[in-house]
Amino acid sequence: MAVLPLVTYPHPALKAVCAPVTDFGPDLAMLAGDLHDTMKAAPGVGITAAHVGILQRLVVLDLPEIGGRHTYVNPEILWSSGDEMSHTEGSVSMPGATETVTRPRAVRLRYQDVDGMTHEEDLDGFAAICMQHEIDQLDGIFWLQRLSKLKRDRLTKKWEKMRG
Repeated sequence: MAVLPLVTYPHPALKAVCAPVTDFGPDLAMLAGDLHDTMKAAPGVGITAAHVGILQRLVVLDLPEIGGRHTYVNPEILWSSGDEMSHTEGSVSMPGATETVTRPRAVRLRYQDVDGMTHEEDLDGFAAICMQHEIDQLDGIFWLQRLSKLKRDRLTKKWEKMRG
């Protein structure tokens, strides 16, 4: 496995809608492994293929709440709770920048594994927040878009100053 170069905000890949994965060959499993290594090196707990400039619907999460590393291909949210939760979010493509985002507390998800088998899974709490964050990324919605304009502008200025 390899650590891939991350794209950084405001790279165009972070605003692009990712295409569904249709090829479930060995390259997909290799990419998922590379994404995991890249995420760990960043460091982070979730990553999409878009974070490395590959516009495919592929998410890797590594959370104790889901039993460690898990790969989600073509994930989609089937249901989300009316109950909400706020949590600090950030991105491997914008290291050092964080802000509180409010999202549904629980979701039901449909996805495929790297072999193409379809699964459904219920996620709650932090795992649900992470998955919604990553699916947003697959849909071309960078997490900053979930902030008020004031918070987004303030954080963007701070980020630009940190980058030099």
